[in-house]
Amino acid sequence: MTERERQARKPLHDVHGIVPLDKPAGLTSNAALQRTKRLFRARKAGHTGSLDPLATGMLPICFGEATKVSAFLLDAEKTYRVVCRLGVATDTGDADGKVLERRTDPAPGREAVAAAAAGLLGEIEQVPPMYSALKRGGRRLYELARKGVTVDREARRVRVSALEVERYEWPELEFVVACSKGTYVRSLVIDLAAALGTLGHVTALRRLAVGPFREADLISLDALEALAAEGESALDGALLPIDRALADWPSATLEAEAARRFAHGQPVAAEASTPAGRVRVYAADRLLGIGEVTVDRQLLPRRVLSADRDAVD
Repeated sequence: MTERERQARKPLHDVHGIVPLDKPAGLTSNAALQRTKRLFRARKAGHTGSLDPLATGMLPICFGEATKVSAFLLDAEKTYRVVCRLGVATDTGDADGKVLERRTDPAPGREAVAAAAAGLLGEIEQVPPMYSALKRGGRRLYELARKGVTVDREARRVRVSALEVERYEWPELEFVVACSKGTYVRSLVIDLAAALGTLGHVTALRRLAVGPFREADLISLDALEALAAEGESALDGALLPIDRALADWPSATLEAEAARRFAHGQPVAAEASTPAGRVRVYAADRLLGIGEVTVDRQLLPRRVLSADRDAVD
């Protein structure tokens, strides 16, 4: 029996934590998730926001109890480095698609590019692309697009908090953008090109950050495989604690009895110093879960981590 076969026969086990995976190009987000999950022999895992196969970079993988905070990473601001080609449109909005049209317009000047980029800052209306995972009538839009079907899509409001042009050498443009959940970078490139009176599509895309996770946190599949070869403890060392996903949130620490009640889904009194809204909740140095402080100073359990619930009983 080969080493790979022996690893595959090991029983699944409970893993809790987050791996900020550096997804490689050419792999779907789900394929990257499944490969990572197999390495850890984890019972439960999920990712926090898909990347197109063309894209690389930050794909946080949440294991076990960390899946209870994954929704907050889905809602977090994201940062991308984008390379696009101007003057050419494709059916998918990226380099994986079929060329639909080419333009030979004069190259826009740098001042025009800067002005077009500035025009996309703030809250904007964006029409999702047909090649997206949104559903219409129970079917993914990309499934309809592959059959040559185009349907109307409602524009939705997204937020672009920063867009910095790093390089412009016609027809190639490179920029870094920080944007809200639901922003389609391909649509952003198309809108930017339209503001310049031309066409455009994405040729390279790298996600640099998701919420509190930054590029320096990234770990590749190759690195994880090397750790797996060293043994389970070495691989588990790549896991980041669950509360890293909530690093920017305020926190509340409970004494033993309040911690026990909170862990069993009961509201407790909030300290006067704890701000209203969502908070990380701890018993000593253990994360119990996520709570919400109401205006009448009650701390309500919103997500309780069962892995630590037993520790306070």
